[in-house]
Amino acid sequence: MRDLLYKNLTLCDRGRKIITSAEVADKEGVHSIVRRHFTYFIKPIESDSQEKPTPYLYVLKERNTKEKREHFFCKIKGSLVAKSNGKLLNISFIHTLSVELTASQNQVQNIE
Repeated sequence: MRDLLYKNLTLCDRGRKIITSAEVADKEGVHSIVRRHFTYFIKPIESDSQEKPTPYLYVLKERNTKEKREHFFCKIKGSLVAKSNGKLLNISFIHTLSVELTASQNQVQNIE
C-alpha cells in the first residue's frame, strides 16, 4: 500500500511558494513515512551587493533498536540572486526532508 499527498500553495502578491508532499508506504515489513517541504520567498532587490544570510544545514538521525524505529531529518536554508526581465530578485528558500521508518506490527511480533 502506498499513499501520496501533494500540496502546492502559491501567493504571487506576497512572493511566496510552498510545496509539500507526503508519502506513506508499507513494503516488505517496513512502514515508511517521507515528508518533503519546500518554501520559497521572492523579493526584488536593488543590487546584488546586499549581504546574504549565511546558509544553514541541520541534520538529525535517530535510531531506536528497541522500538525498531529510525528517523532522519534534514533542513537546508539559503538564498540566491536571480535576474528576471531585467530585475534582480533575492530568492530565499527552506527545504526540509523527514523520513521515518518503523517495522510493521506483524514483523515486530515475528521477531519477538
